[in-house]
Amino acid sequence: MFVRCLLICFLPILLFSCKEDLPTIDPPIDPPIDSVYVPEPDPPAYGTPFSGVPATEDVIMYEVNLRAFSPGGDLAGVEARMDSIQSLGINVIWLMPIHPIGSINSVNSPYSVADYKAVSNEYGTLDDLRSLVQAAHDRGIAVILDWVANHTAWDNPWMSRPEWYTQVNGEVVHPPGTGWLDVADLNFSNQDMQTAMISALKYWILAANVDGYRCDAADYVPYSFWKRALDTLSNMPGRNVILLAEGQRNDHFTAGFQMNYSWNFYGRVKDAFNGGSALTLMSNSQSELSGVPATKQKLRFTTNHDESAWDATPVELFGGIDGAFAASVLATTMGGVPLIYGSQEVGRATPLPFFWNSPINWNQNPDLLARYRKLLNTYAQSPALKADALSDGSDENVVAFRKDAGSESAVVLVNLRDTPQTFSVPVEWQGSIWQNALDNQTDTLFSLLILQGYGVRLLVTP
Repeated sequence: MFVRCLLICFLPILLFSCKEDLPTIDPPIDPPIDSVYVPEPDPPAYGTPFSGVPATEDVIMYEVNLRAFSPGGDLAGVEARMDSIQSLGINVIWLMPIHPIGSINSVNSPYSVADYKAVSNEYGTLDDLRSLVQAAHDRGIAVILDWVANHTAWDNPWMSRPEWYTQVNGEVVHPPGTGWLDVADLNFSNQDMQTAMISALKYWILAANVDGYRCDAADYVPYSFWKRALDTLSNMPGRNVILLAEGQRNDHFTAGFQMNYSWNFYGRVKDAFNGGSALTLMSNSQSELSGVPATKQKLRFTTNHDESAWDATPVELFGGIDGAFAASVLATTMGGVPLIYGSQEVGRATPLPFFWNSPINWNQNPDLLARYRKLLNTYAQSPALKADALSDGSDENVVAFRKDAGSESAVVLVNLRDTPQTFSVPVEWQGSIWQNALDNQTDTLFSLLILQGYGVRLLVTP
């Protein structure tokens, strides 16, 4: 499903001698200095830790594909669009990997990391990253980096320590069971490698003032490492760190991740828009969320960089612009943390690669962009829409639910079909008066409601 990158290692050689005429062995001879791993000191902290990191349940996340985000495909291009990101109600930006890319066996994937402590010249400099982070913080937005822990590029400096890598018959291998030939699999039984990885994770929080990580291929990395690493990050003084696992293991939460992926929801939404039952979608959604520990969340999406490159874009998957938006309404409001992948808010229809530059046309579909702004800002400001509990009123073709929080309430109705549907409003909802957040019109629910093809009602307390 995704293309990955590897890290490097080296083999310490211990030399010792013994004198045959003595009953004891002499102390080992000091090995060559370049074979002894000595962790680098932490860099001085840059800037002031961001005090506006949102609570997990309030996160609205936005993924940035650097190569597509601007004609220059760089960090400066992201900063230049920061006001547009803010206008969506976003409070967390996730940057895809910013590091130099390996050249051995390369497919030009940003997930083939050649140096964990460097910014690729392709994207800019450390100062450019610092500037972007500060621009986000000034707007109340946290920034997290994409972290590739499972593997490195074949020409990562860690390769000088082969014991840091998985080996078969003395040879370093790519991640077993995958086709990720551009990367080398790391050996997490090696404690020095773990220490170096944790040092690199701390580096960006200190050197660039970033606010956490989205951790790539997290299911491939052992729990013991995640527990050690995340405990370290979470205990950094003055830091409130965001930690997202690209995975679905239950132990991610006990290791310290606040969020992991909801691929199940993604699959069920696709099924629902392809003729499946709204009742089944609702049941599966609620079942998944019921298994999530308190204070933890599932990340819900209708696309991300993998899906828009390898599966299809939302416009292709969900029957066009209106269907794509309808699916996003569900991913935003049914529970969990919503993710928007930069491009879907303007209805990019063709696949969005991340192995080369393919700039997004930000001027297409301005009406869709306006709808996304209303959706996400309404969600950001509505305790009811963020509530966990809901009252389900769905039928086979229409997802319908109500949420309440204190004096505020919300009702969401989404037609999964491309043809009009007549929906029987639950008796307990009938006669209620609402404001439709998408058009600011007053909306009264009577016994029957006609929803146009892929029609959406986002109703909030007036």
